[in-house]
Amino acid sequence: MKMARSAVLTIAATMAIGAAMPLAADKDHREGHHKEHHRGKRPTLNQQLIHDLMEGEMTLKGDHAAVDELILKRHIPISYDYIATLMRTPNAFGEGVACIVCHSSSDPAKSYRGLDLSTCNGIKVGATEAPARKLFEPGQEPKKTILGRRLRNNRMPFGVNFNVPTDGPASQAVRDWIASGAPNDDHFRTKVLPLFSNGNAFAPKWQACTDCHMANAEPPSFHELNLKTFEGIMLGADSVAKGVDGATKIVIPGKPEDSPLYQHLVEDRMPPGISPTADRDHPNTRILLRWIEQGANCK
Repeated sequence: MKMARSAVLTIAATMAIGAAMPLAADKDHREGHHKEHHRGKRPTLNQQLIHDLMEGEMTLKGDHAAVDELILKRHIPISYDYIATLMRTPNAFGEGVACIVCHSSSDPAKSYRGLDLSTCNGIKVGATEAPARKLFEPGQEPKKTILGRRLRNNRMPFGVNFNVPTDGPASQAVRDWIASGAPNDDHFRTKVLPLFSNGNAFAPKWQACTDCHMANAEPPSFHELNLKTFEGIMLGADSVAKGVDGATKIVIPGKPEDSPLYQHLVEDRMPPGISPTADRDHPNTRILLRWIEQGANCK
């Protein structure tokens, strides 16, 4: 049984207790709930949950809705005990092995990137192999952190296998261009820009980037992203949905590792081999990201 479903079922047991109360008891409970509000006393989580169910203010359909309504919207503190369980459990974030199978030690000879996900301190320290990097900063917006990206973002071209090398000449050319300040010069126009229209540039026998990202409008272009021109690349993604000033910048001049364009070319989604069509907002992924938002408490 996958972790999200077992977590939801545990909480659902609490709901069942409340739902099984006789009608008279329900009435008494509602009246007591309102009295506590009038006295200025905050109702318990269970009282609030039962009230919301009675008033039709929430519906539960599947794991996603249960996690959203019962945990995230009610700001339940996420304990490290649950995070530790996720790291040790296969299929916790999608079909694949448990995280600690590959990341269980700070010794790079024993664990990929010297990343130890078997302890709270190890998770917060991050990768110890050069270049050593933290996975996140506690309390920060987590989706764009290294950990958030690795659990949510698919490597491009969409569906490319994780064992395709990430240090090929095309990826390196994009990295070097961004590192040099991302200029709109002859080198960019003749050596870099054509890569996005080449179906074999970043992975053998794979589609070109511009097959999916060819205009600043969706449809037909995913995320309203245009990789056919310098102006489109620098404008970024979702410029219509978010407005030009709010568009997601995919190139940060001088900083390739911080640029989503380069990140999507070289970062594989975890666990390795997971289907690119798998839900990127898995219930357990959302819980893990909330734990980071709450400060990544180790207790």
